[in-house]
Amino acid sequence: MLRVAVVGSGPSGVYTAQSLVQQDPEARVDVLDRLPCPYGLVRYGVAPDHEKIKSLQGNLRTVLEHERVRFLGGVPVGTGGVPPARLRELYHAVVYCVGAATDRRLGIPGEDLPGSWSATEFVSWYSAHPDAGADGFLRGARTAVVIGVGNVAVDVTRMLARGMTELSPTDMPQSALTALAASSVTEIHMVGRRGPSQARFTTKELRELGALPDTDIIVDEEELALDPAYADPSALPATQRRNVEVLRGWAATPPRGAPRRIRLRFFLRPAELLAGDAGSPPAPGGGRVASVRFERTVPDGHGGVRGSGRYEDVETQLVLRSVGYRGVPLEGMPFAPETGTVPHLAGRVLRDGAVSAGEYVAGWIKRGPTGVIGTNRPCAKETVASLLADAPALVRRDVPDDALPALRADGLAPVGWAGWLGIERAEAELGASLGRRIVKLPDWQALMAAAHGS
Repeated sequence: MLRVAVVGSGPSGVYTAQSLVQQDPEARVDVLDRLPCPYGLVRYGVAPDHEKIKSLQGNLRTVLEHERVRFLGGVPVGTGGVPPARLRELYHAVVYCVGAATDRRLGIPGEDLPGSWSATEFVSWYSAHPDAGADGFLRGARTAVVIGVGNVAVDVTRMLARGMTELSPTDMPQSALTALAASSVTEIHMVGRRGPSQARFTTKELRELGALPDTDIIVDEEELALDPAYADPSALPATQRRNVEVLRGWAATPPRGAPRRIRLRFFLRPAELLAGDAGSPPAPGGGRVASVRFERTVPDGHGGVRGSGRYEDVETQLVLRSVGYRGVPLEGMPFAPETGTVPHLAGRVLRDGAVSAGEYVAGWIKRGPTGVIGTNRPCAKETVASLLADAPALVRRDVPDDALPALRADGLAPVGWAGWLGIERAEAELGASLGRRIVKLPDWQALMAAAHGS
């Protein structure tokens, strides 16, 4: 009987488990996660107001409740947890679905000034990720700059513009809800270094900005016209063509004088974050971020952009950097720093160029941070096809009938499905006590207390 550990309970990990039990009628799968909660980025990355996407948790739940699938939360793998070599002793095969855990850097002066954050830090805060430590994002901020034009950038822009009425029905933690509802941010710049035909947001996400109450969307027609495809977008892929059409409509619509403004800017590349104190002009050095210096870019004729040598400063007290994710090395596993992925061949892990028996990858750590949630399904199927082709050789090795006693003997206290159900109950009770629906528990202590029934 094939026994497999899947490391990571986000979509790629759950789709891997699903494919395994569907194709092998005897396979047993343990889905391990560092967190006591399943679902990965569906729980901690999808915006709270995107209830339709968050409802995918129901599909993932069905897999994790399968009789031959077991969820084991609170099990870190690598540094401070179970070494990959130990997992290989306990299972015939291990599939790593650990995603891309950090952000790409801008690599410019002032990037780490107080008031400059990665979008992931902001998302983790309003999604109640237990590792989110910061809560001072909005303090003293009147203007925000979001660097990036992908869906995450649209999400954080939308969250900054939402009010209590729209956010209260979500599962957002109470502290984040209170801070966002009391926010003084009235102007948000969302800025991309290239043009609208190359922006990475989807049209549905883009249009949601235009549906925000009490908010003007401001787009500069001159910036749009710098894009060679703007005048005639008919040759663009459907999504980009629709994006251009939406932006063209906004550019032609005069502002209504709404209390909040979202400015969509293009062909501006961040060059430096400048600091300043209250009453002082922005300058390099200490203090909080006070402005972003952008260089105007121009198309290079090859699908990219080049600098023009012309600069523009945008005053701001809050910068959210959203320029992509990146995988991080997992102790004991090979890693390709140039791509931020684990080297593999059709999902089989490669060590020093050779296939490592019984080790596999799926999801972003396999292919890089690309695609949407559904992209993980064919990615997982490819990896599972490789694993099952190898299975006759893998099952010859003796492993425990049940790895759980060994994990406990190693000092771990895995949170099983009953523990997760305890967390769900506690979050429903918290929501009811606040006059809301489900409200997420925001920290490790509360999660573990709920998981253990205390």
